[in-house]
Amino acid sequence: RPYAGWLYGSVGLLSDTGGRLDNLQLTFGMVGPASGAKDTQKFVHKVIGSSDPKGWDNQLRNEPGIELTYERKWRGLYEFSPFGWGFDITPSFGGSIGNIYTHASVGAVARFGFDLPSDYGPPLIRPNLPGSDFFVPNQTIGWYVFGGFEGRAVARNIFLDGNTFKDSHSVDKRSLVGGVQAGVAFTINDMRLAYTHIFRSREFEGQPENDSFGAITISTRF
Repeated sequence: RPYAGWLYGSVGLLSDTGGRLDNLQLTFGMVGPASGAKDTQKFVHKVIGSSDPKGWDNQLRNEPGIELTYERKWRGLYEFSPFGWGFDITPSFGGSIGNIYTHASVGAVARFGFDLPSDYGPPLIRPNLPGSDFFVPNQTIGWYVFGGFEGRAVARNIFLDGNTFKDSHSVDKRSLVGGVQAGVAFTINDMRLAYTHIFRSREFEGQPENDSFGAITISTRF
């Protein structure tokens, strides 16, 4: 696949009705050498003593990017909470349009744990929307394990399709992509610590294997 860096900033609006969360995001940025990704990766590899990264001769060209993204979640479509233990399911759908990424998605997350917070589930690994780490403070120590899925229909992905208006390296992307994620989260007062691991299906033809990666997220609410 092409090498690419993506330097961006986002602004978002979030609406919480108590049972539904709507999130709208506008993202602007730059793909290509101007993103500074090549120099950043080379610097990090030098600091940690890793080998010099190869492949940047095949990176995408400079291109300004814009993307409008929307997501909706329903809190606790099904809830069960006897004696402090809880279980719920939070479905969602969304999509984006722009020269960086254009897609539609649908998914759901199930949680089980003690003293479940009344929010919209754990932080997810995507690129994330502003407000996607929204959670309700918990005055006691709570925890939960979670698992979920997301399916996406992808019309455009600049990191696979290549530059929009110039010739560039590219691969043949797959239009349907799925992912399964699982993890654990702990909440206490205004803090949340979570680990999320995701298994994602192949995104382009010729990809040797599925993706598997994880992230640790520390969130605080002011």
